[in-house]
Formats: sequence, C-alpha cells, structure tokens
Amino acid sequence: MNKVKIKEIFESIQGEGPYVGYKQLFIRFCNCNLKCNYCDTEFSSMSGYTEYDPCALADIVNAHQHIHSVSLTGGEPLLSVEFLKDFLPRINKKVYLETNATLADKFLEIKPFIDIVSADIKLESATGIKNSVKFHDKFFKVCIGVETFAKIVFNDKISDDEISDCCELGKRYGIELILQPEMSGDKMAVTSDFSTVILDKFLEKYEQVRLIPQVHKFINVR
Repeated sequence: MNKVKIKEIFESIQGEGPYVGYKQLFIRFCNCNLKCNYCDTEFSSMSGYTEYDPCALADIVNAHQHIHSVSLTGGEPLLSVEFLKDFLPRINKKVYLETNATLADKFLEIKPFIDIVSADIKLESATGIKNSVKFHDKFFKVCIGVETFAKIVFNDKISDDEISDCCELGKRYGIELILQPEMSGDKMAVTSDFSTVILDKFLEKYEQVRLIPQVHKFINVR
C-alpha cells in the first residue's frame, strides 16, 4: 500500500494567518522542493520520520476531537500527492493545506478534498528563490473555488517591485495577503515601525492586506 514519511504529528495552536488561535492537528510531511533562506526546519526524509499508510494515518486523524482542522504542512505536502489521494477521502476533518504554492498540477489532483489553502508567496529578497511569481500565478489560478490566502515572509530587503508583484497577484485572484515579518528566534527580525511602513506600502496598492507575525513564537507553542 502507498506509504508516506511523516516527521511529526501534534496538536497545537495555529500561529499564522487569518486562522491564528484555532486548534489544529498538524501533520508535518518530509521533503520540500524549495530551500528558503529563513527555513529553520530539517525536512530530510533520511532520518527521524515514521512511515504511515493511508488507513493508519486516517485512524489517527479521526480519533482527534475538538480541533478546527487538520493542517497538512511540511516541507511540501503536495510532493506526497499520490498518498494524499488515498488518505484524504478517509478522514472526517476539515483540511487546511500549507503549501509553497509552486505545484499547481499536483494541487489539482486533490483540490476537491481541500477546504482552506494557506499559500506562500516566496520573495527572492527573503527566500533566495528566484522567479517564483510565475509558479504562484499558475497556482492561485487553480485554487479558484477554494478558500485561499497568501502569506508573505519579508525582511528589510523587500523591494518595491516585490510589493507590486504581490499586490498584482492579490488583485488578480482576489486573495487576502498576510504579511509575516521574518523571525529571529522568538523576535521579529525587523522593527515594528518598519513593518508598519511595509504594510502601508502594500495598502496603497491593494486593500486586502494584513500584518500578522508568527503568533505561536510569542506564546511559545509549537
């Protein structure tokens, strides 16, 4: 049977985006197709993982009560789309997909099972990833019909061109943009004043923008 390598499964409080404060069951998948500069998680599948088949993982998920949703996170969950096609129809919880928004074709294979998409917009200034906008554009297009918002991790190197590109994506697909200051441990890597300036620059171009730091870092939960 189809199996997947999972780094960890745990209940916690969602600390990012418009669903901050909701209790979720997090399923962290191994592996990622990107390597962002700020990433502080080891996603290697060579050690520290547990293998699950769809039935076994579904049994674990369905046993959890009093959670808002199941967060598929990583890494990049869409790299395990063949497993997800078997797994997702077996669970009875709302599904919240956290993705780097670069694998549109794979998302289409499981779109009917996804309730909420938390998608990243990867700025070159923060991540080192180049030319991501074209992949994000294709991804947001296939998300039409599913509740979707975009998270944008930024630091003091963010450029006006990047701000314009993000706002154009937001306008084109009517998605809310969540600005997320890069963190250094449990502290923001930029000042509150700088964050406010960046928010205002976004709001000059697009109204559906909010500034929400990684709240779980401040309240010391996973």
